[in-house]
Formats: sequence, C-alpha cells, structure tokens
Amino acid sequence: FKQKTAYEIMPSLVGSEMCIRDSMKYCPECGATTSIKIPSGDNRERVVCSECELIHYQNPKIVVGCVPVIGDEILLCKRAIEPRYGFWTVPAGFMELGETLIQGASRETYEEACAKVNIGHLFAIVDVISAGQVHAFYTADLIGDFAPGQESLDVKLFNKNDMPWDQMAFESGVFALRKLLDDDGKNNGIHYHKIDRRKQPSS
Repeated sequence: FKQKTAYEIMPSLVGSEMCIRDSMKYCPECGATTSIKIPSGDNRERVVCSECELIHYQNPKIVVGCVPVIGDEILLCKRAIEPRYGFWTVPAGFMELGETLIQGASRETYEEACAKVNIGHLFAIVDVISAGQVHAFYTADLIGDFAPGQESLDVKLFNKNDMPWDQMAFESGVFALRKLLDDDGKNNGIHYHKIDRRKQPSS
C-alpha cells in the first residue's frame, strides 16, 4: 500500500522548481490574456497579464487540522469526497480568509465530524511541496457528541491499537497521528516533515 500525498493531483514537477500552473489564461482584473515570464526585479516565472501587467502570484496554501482525543481514543473521519474517497483522515482542510489557524482547525472539525473541540498546541508541520501546501496540526480535546458531516461517510473513535493505518488518506495525517501517539500527552514542541515527490531531471 502506497500512501498518497494530500491532493496529489497537481502538475508534474521538475528539478528544484515547481512548474508554474498555467490554468489562469485570462487576467481577472482586466480580462486580457496572460503569459508566463520572469518579471523585472524577480527571479522566477510568474503569471503576468499581457495588458495591465499585473503579476498573479501563486503561493502555497495552508491546510489546518487537529487530532481530537477523548480518553485513550482518537476521532477520525472517513472521507465522502475526492481525493481519497472512503479513506480515513484527521479533521483538516484549507483555511478560509478571515480566520486564525485555531479557528480553522475548529471549523474543519465541526464541518467534518459535527464535533466541538478544545484546541491545544501546534505539534506538527508538514511541507507538501509537490502540492504547493503547508499542513499544520494541533492537539485537541473532543467535547461531547460527534456525527458524520457533509464531507464524511463515517466518523469513529479509534484507540492506538486499532488505527486503520493501511486505510489512511494522506501521508501528512499519518505523520501527525504517529507523532501525537509518540508524544503520549506531552508537549514536545513542533515535529516537522517534508513531502517532496517532484520529478527530478533525468541525468
């Protein structure tokens, strides 16, 4: 079984630079066509409007989540959406504008598991370079009931001895779970992991 990186649906990557995504054909500001070039004073290719010359920067997106714990059990969600439909994951998703990391982690947990949590400390950061994302995970105490949200087929409590490791959706979530279990309730700082599956240039 091979773990998938989160949202592993991005274009191929070559060498040390991510290939620029050229899905933006038209400038959202003036409607003119765009081109890919290195702007003056920059050092890498960007999407640039051919008329108004507005530079459309493409930067990593932030995914935030938590690992809800109650007693000796951890709450996981079975995904009802692609990618990785039917696989288990910790509650997590893209941040929204106007919210903090902690608010995002709480919101995602409520949306996916209809559960309220007390967010604890940030304990894991994962750079998913090949998807242009940074994943942040918090500890959390589960409060009260839970149920499948719109993005979940099922939600269930697992103890450390029956984790569905071979049915987990994303490598970043697996890393977060393993580090949480290793920490065993202690705050050992922030654990770091890098996922980089870019294609390297042939020699």
